[in-house]
Amino acid sequence: QVQLVESGGGLVQPGGSLRLSCAVSGSILSINAMGWYRQVPGKERELVATITPGGTTNYADSVKGRFTISRDNAKNTVYLQMNSLKLEDTAVYYCTADIRRSRYHNYSDYWGQGTQVTVSS
Repeated sequence: QVQLVESGGGLVQPGGSLRLSCAVSGSILSINAMGWYRQVPGKERELVATITPGGTTNYADSVKGRFTISRDNAKNTVYLQMNSLKLEDTAVYYCTADIRRSRYHNYSDYWGQGTQVTVSS
């Protein structure tokens, strides 16, 4: 069974930093794109950042210059370094990965359970 396990969320003051991690576990063949989304109550889940296996990244305008996405392909893990955090960054952050379980499967999107990030003074 494929699982995405997130860690690193928590409470931080405005201007502070947090680093989120998301590790893929289970039997898999390969991982394509990986990424982070976030959601606040009453709003739709929104893209934060994505990264391809080769390292090409894409960011939401609201986080450009403050957040950095990276991945360790050997560890099947994606990271999100969040600096200069703002109150409006408060949300539940979800990681996602486009995973092929075996040669008998196509790529499918998998999601983590979410980790709370709260920016507050």
